[in-house]
Amino acid sequence: MGYGTAGLCTALQLADDFKIAIFGKENLPEATSLYAQGGIAAVQDLSIDSINSHIKDTMLSGAELCDKSSVKFVVKNAKSLVEWLINKGVKFTLNNNQNNLWPYHLNKEGGHSHRRIIHSGDTTGKSIQITLSNLITKHPNIDIYENCIAIDLILNKSKCIGLYIYNIEKNCVQIFIGFITVLATGGASQVYLYNSNPVISSGDGMGMAYRAGCRLANMEFNQFHPTCFYQSHKTPFLITEAMRGEGATLHLPSGERFMLKFDKRAELATRDIITRAIYQEMQRLNIKYVYLDISHKSKKFVIQRFPNIYYKCLQFGYDITKDPIPVIPAAHYTCGGIMVNQNSQTDIMGLYAIGETSYTGLHGANRMASNSLIECLVYAWSGSSSIRKYLLNKDSFCTLNDKYIEYKYKKNSQKISIKKKWNKIQNLMWNFVGIIRNNQYLEKAKKELFLLKEEIDQLYELCSLNKDIIEIRNLVLIADIITKSAILRNESRGLHYSRDYPKKGNKLYISVISKNNMHFARRFYI
Repeated sequence: MGYGTAGLCTALQLADDFKIAIFGKENLPEATSLYAQGGIAAVQDLSIDSINSHIKDTMLSGAELCDKSSVKFVVKNAKSLVEWLINKGVKFTLNNNQNNLWPYHLNKEGGHSHRRIIHSGDTTGKSIQITLSNLITKHPNIDIYENCIAIDLILNKSKCIGLYIYNIEKNCVQIFIGFITVLATGGASQVYLYNSNPVISSGDGMGMAYRAGCRLANMEFNQFHPTCFYQSHKTPFLITEAMRGEGATLHLPSGERFMLKFDKRAELATRDIITRAIYQEMQRLNIKYVYLDISHKSKKFVIQRFPNIYYKCLQFGYDITKDPIPVIPAAHYTCGGIMVNQNSQTDIMGLYAIGETSYTGLHGANRMASNSLIECLVYAWSGSSSIRKYLLNKDSFCTLNDKYIEYKYKKNSQKISIKKKWNKIQNLMWNFVGIIRNNQYLEKAKKELFLLKEEIDQLYELCSLNKDIIEIRNLVLIADIITKSAILRNESRGLHYSRDYPKKGNKLYISVISKNNMHFARRFYI
């Protein structure tokens, strides 16, 4: 389920041997991955970089909470998976410097000690999505179901055997049975009022997995991208981290640079540090945004290096070769998710989770720039390998029974508007469970979300099924889990900053939440 990079890569790696059905809420290739600008972090040129350096940078960015085995696994397999993309036809930007051994241009971004980000201009996600989507549509073993949203998983004796799918265009529920189900449904940034995702990321996969009994981990770590273009009353769009990697600087309205007050790496500090710095300056000065400036670079360089951003900002009256860009932080990435092992397997047999919807341990308390796409690639590869072995083992096949696939579809004439409830959830999360938190606000959000969740669950049972009610059912559940996870963490670490606990704790632990636990939330020490 889901056709971002994680879903498409998984499908392509299995389709030569097995029949695949792939579902998405929009039309292919529309997905959050389509809008990824920066690139893929992978050590390419060993003459200027090393595997150990990438591992060290990732661990440091993750505030000591990364799973080291996951970090090593991803970093060591990164180059071969980038080469897989190249072999599939993805065109990356070439390096004009003929002295380098690696033919592709490499960016440097926040948290990275070396240039190791392979990219396709400033539209890397689009290049990958278009290339893979074209391969998907031509493959005879892949059936594509557009404008379809999953409702819940179908379980049979603790095995996942399929999905209930709501077909948006036909306004009906369809049942799909399969030996393997893969959730590649993205994150849950839409729980926040300001977010960088043009595609609705309502935590659908996480919600389904939780209801089925899977564990969710580290849901309190929500990454806010520090530099999103500010537009009053409109969704902000992301300004790639690579711009700071090429020398763009952050300024207050007075023109003063401020990042050196917060970190010696200045604009190349990790996202959590830059986001809090911007937020604190906005609060201190009571301003709506700060400025990102790359106008000191030549016009030719800026347009050649960031063509998409240049033309997009120009539409809103900003020439980035001359003008500083107004930017604010916005919710961008969910670092927690459905707990999986190194083969992308969840707690439920037959169910896999890949990409932003999963928790692999790679990102820890803060994702380092451009580590997300490589996580998708590596875990799609390892997950596909595991699925292939599973499907070739006949003993793993389950016998289906009709009583497990009944679904009572409500065709009640009552219709509801969820816009006000959606806005209330987003405002609660932005104001009380946002960039800087405190216990009083977290408890207030918890109480409000409890009431909202009860109300939305009742509406889900009573009213006609539609895309909006399915999404908000997941949205309020994930908002509630994020809030309870934040309450559980009595320290400040990475993306979770609490005024009540401003320092890191002495013990390292991940927060784990499961529907089946006697206690709603538990700490797992590492």
